[in-house]
Amino acid sequence: MCRNIKPLFNFDPPATDDEIRNAALQFVRKVSGFTRPSAKNEHAFEHAVEHIAAAARELLDSLETTSHPRNREEEAAKARARAAVRFA
Repeated sequence: MCRNIKPLFNFDPPATDDEIRNAALQFVRKVSGFTRPSAKNEHAFEHAVEHIAAAARELLDSLETTSHPRNREEEAAKARARAAVRFA
């Protein structure tokens, strides 16, 4: 599951709230062991996702770098090329 969590820092355009929430969701799924929580655990699960997403947003907003922002399309093309070699 955690392979789906992608780096979100230093991209142009910056990471969206949806991307950050999806990464938080994957993290909570991995930590909890649930893909989908039971009705009893749903509130705790969603609460954790929201808190982790907020912490991730705060982190991304506070990080600084001197390197140029990466291009999303170029990074996606590199990932596809690596996958093609790996799964060929």
